[in-house]
Amino acid sequence: MKKPQQLRDHLVAAIPALADNPDRLLIFVEGGGLNGTYRPGLCFEYRYTLELVLTDFAGAPEAVMLPLLQWLTRHQSELLANPSNREKLSFEVDVLSDDMVDLAIKLPLTERMKVYRDEQGNLQLQHLAEPATEGEHADTLAGGALFDAGVLVATLPAITA
Repeated sequence: MKKPQQLRDHLVAAIPALADNPDRLLIFVEGGGLNGTYRPGLCFEYRYTLELVLTDFAGAPEAVMLPLLQWLTRHQSELLANPSNREKLSFEVDVLSDDMVDLAIKLPLTERMKVYRDEQGNLQLQHLAEPATEGEHADTLAGGALFDAGVLVATLPAITA
């Protein structure tokens, strides 16, 4: 599975508080499943719920939510595009003090895998990319500095693949 690490890298690059202390971002995979197709070959799909936990977070919630939405635009777009999927994104907040929280976010993810035989007869595993969203969402994927009332809260990294 590649998406947990991809999302972690994206959030650490986007959120200044995580760039300084990436260990405050915990990632858990729960409720995992394997969806085989029984078509010729061993192609399959991972299905799981990813839980992100940001500990001792003192930033604006938008500093987390907008980079997350940006990443989902490219890597799990059906969560945003299909209205029936939008409620599958959830979060919980544990208030620690006036300016600090623990933030837990859950989101369902999938990863498609293809198995094929190469020219030498070896079986090869290929992680399949999600359908492209670059055209209509080019501006979102381009990234940039994110301000709230003139204060920099995050820097959305450019997403190219």
